[in-house]
Amino acid sequence: MTTLLGHLERAREQPLGEDAFRDLKQAVDTLAFLSQEVERGKVSLAKLQLILFGPRTESTAAVLGGKTAPRRKPKDPDAVAAGHGRNGAAAYKGAQRVKVPLEGFHSGDPCPTPDCNGKVYPLAEPATLIRMKGVAPFQATIYELERWRCSDGCEKVFTAPAPAGAGAAKYDASVAALIGEFRYGTGLPHNRIESLQQIFGIPLPVSTQWELVLWAAGLLQPAHAELIRQAAQGELLHNDDTPMRVLKKVAREGKEGRKAVQTTALLSHRGPHRIALFLTGMRHAGENLEALLKLRAEDLARPIQMCDGLAANLVGEDGKVNTLLSNCLAHARRKFVEVEGKFPVEVHILLRFLRVVYRLDARTKIRGMDPEARLAYHQARSGPIMAKLKAWLQRLVDGKRVEPNSGLGDAIAYLQKRWTQMTLFLREPGAVLDNTACERVVKRAIMHRKNSLFYRTQQGAGVGDLFMSLIHTAELNGVQSFPYLLAMLKNPEGVKANPGAWMPWNYHQQGEALPLPDPR
Repeated sequence: MTTLLGHLERAREQPLGEDAFRDLKQAVDTLAFLSQEVERGKVSLAKLQLILFGPRTESTAAVLGGKTAPRRKPKDPDAVAAGHGRNGAAAYKGAQRVKVPLEGFHSGDPCPTPDCNGKVYPLAEPATLIRMKGVAPFQATIYELERWRCSDGCEKVFTAPAPAGAGAAKYDASVAALIGEFRYGTGLPHNRIESLQQIFGIPLPVSTQWELVLWAAGLLQPAHAELIRQAAQGELLHNDDTPMRVLKKVAREGKEGRKAVQTTALLSHRGPHRIALFLTGMRHAGENLEALLKLRAEDLARPIQMCDGLAANLVGEDGKVNTLLSNCLAHARRKFVEVEGKFPVEVHILLRFLRVVYRLDARTKIRGMDPEARLAYHQARSGPIMAKLKAWLQRLVDGKRVEPNSGLGDAIAYLQKRWTQMTLFLREPGAVLDNTACERVVKRAIMHRKNSLFYRTQQGAGVGDLFMSLIHTAELNGVQSFPYLLAMLKNPEGVKANPGAWMPWNYHQQGEALPLPDPR
């Protein structure tokens, strides 16, 4: 709206440019369409909301109004949907477990039930009782050390020694690990953590929290650097950007004119492992990926790069790609979804094409196909479908059944221009259909931005990138991130000496914890 008003103001003094004219024309067309529909009484409030803001989800059933939703078997009224209902005891992985024996019972003893001649034997699965308590996230213990003083002679004070379990430092390593989890894992700002602790009467000021995470970041740095090095060796690399704000920005050399700050999310698939990296600064996603690839071993083949169609995501100078570029099919699909209100027939046809392809891709995952088998499957099943889709789009253009400057024309042009990149999954083993996996990773940075609004300094952004990279990589590999961070903070010398042995998927193989330095 602000852009359109600016165009109108400039129109008073000078002719409109091509871009400004197109923007205004689209706005006028939209207003005319909505006015006509309202006058005809064919637009309800729900329909108007759908036209202006689109469907809440982009699923085919939502876009098509449920008319083409697949038939499903009637639901069992007694069945519980996955993800609903009570959590069983197995879900409480971090709970303390206490074995409670049944006194007076031994294997083979007679059954205590009257008039029963049977014998009792232990069951493999015990009965479980779950009991939870509410406590402060950070707890404190005050040791009151008794003191004695010589009053008549030397006046020397004698103090009781600290108990064996008191520890050498005021703040245990678990405090720094938990602050990192709260701050960068769940997006809870420092001031909210401070307020929460005040409720429990255990102060934890913002300044102290920052000192602890900065101290922890120094110990975790070797593992983070190794994570970056291993990510560079991946076979499939995703990249994407989201805006970020740093109050005290440090200008990049040679980029003085660039003011915007963004957080780049990089997702690397290396064998069975997934590595998520976050990089905040003035570099775009393509520049960050290019810097990462400089750490790649020279004998490795070019990796597959998955991203959307923005030029900022490309790797290499002047957009010259030195990866096997694959563009996001979901982004192209989204452009058609956005114009479904004006071109329902054409959009519905395209969505049906892509729905079949996505279902075939889901089938390859369910069957656990390796990259070569998956490629052959897509070539045999998805290849003919995509060929028919391409031919149908070309017929629309050649037959002049679509206006090139319309929303549908733009969507078709976007897809046709990047057709080779969007169909890489039909030619390269390991290529994927879309960038959805990376968009889920980006949400970690978006959550931080929504809760905390900004980083104060570039150093703070670097600490956030480090923690989010380690935490989210652990989660992607099915590892609990808090025990992982804590294990590394308790073994700083081991992490420094051999960071490759402290990745989320192998750190549990290491030995006992070493003595910790004082974080303060």
